[in-house]
Amino acid sequence: MRRCRVGVVGAGGVAQRHARVLTGFDDVELLGVTDVVGQAAADLAGRHGGRAFGDVTELLAAGPDAVYVCVPPFAHGPVEEEVIAAGVPMFVEKPVAVDLDTAERIAELVARQGLLTAVGHHWRYLHVVDQARELLAGRPVRMVNGAWLDKVPPVAWWARRDRSGGPVVEQAAHVLDLLRALVGEVAEVTAYGDGSPPPVEGADIDSVTAATLRFDSGAVGTLATACVLGWKHRAGLEILADGLALALTEEGLTIRDAEGERHVGADPDAARVAVDRAFVDAVRGIGDDVRVPYAEALRTQRLALAVAESARTGRGVTLPTPPATSGPERVDA
Repeated sequence: MRRCRVGVVGAGGVAQRHARVLTGFDDVELLGVTDVVGQAAADLAGRHGGRAFGDVTELLAAGPDAVYVCVPPFAHGPVEEEVIAAGVPMFVEKPVAVDLDTAERIAELVARQGLLTAVGHHWRYLHVVDQARELLAGRPVRMVNGAWLDKVPPVAWWARRDRSGGPVVEQAAHVLDLLRALVGEVAEVTAYGDGSPPPVEGADIDSVTAATLRFDSGAVGTLATACVLGWKHRAGLEILADGLALALTEEGLTIRDAEGERHVGADPDAARVAVDRAFVDAVRGIGDDVRVPYAEALRTQRLALAVAESARTGRGVTLPTPPATSGPERVDA
């Protein structure tokens, strides 16, 4: 079978990572890249044997087998609409939008088209996540505490609420997605921000946010985010179940139970490769391991935006009751 020809929309850091991973696969060819900064697209395409395209329309006209959408949160929407209209399988980097209306609209179009999609929640591919799920099987989860305590990334749009959504939407989406995968759906959130932006020009996001979560299962939890440090201090979650305490990050899983404490290391780079490998295999029809299609990512987006809304308004937010089959959807290859 010929190689899977992939087009990439966006040429920033996350697009560069995907391009490196994808061109490391023997069965993938980088068809080309488009970006609002033409030179950035040319540079990225040139490094990996592709060509630069003027816009998404031109890229789609070249006939890619799949398209990666790697744009900032505020730029989602029009790109996905074009890709969906062309019927091309689509990988979207998280967060899938900066607002809920855009994400809901794209999800509806995806469902109507029956399009193969994946979203870049690569934490789902950490092998320690599977181990945590096995350890939790049959044990009621009582409490979960999530955190993303970090710095302001060095991109101009990040500290703007209407451009990124801030750390809750742009960073902690990873933690919220994993929290949903391991503990279940959240029924209600109440959150507070400090109302003070970080010391960055033009910033209007909260420097810190604290939220309480009530799950459909009856479990309770918290989420803490911060962007006031000069380093990534902590990102992950702790889960308490009957006789079991788990601490999970990209770097590994710490387990404490009646047998004592032990640590299992993780490989975040392998997870970043695995999320791309699963999507390419699904596009080629030789695999079925897409763990976060667009509809599943939308549920995480709703939760992140509920936390952000509650912090903005000071009022609790009730999330919609999910369908009976609310677990991660599987995509048939």
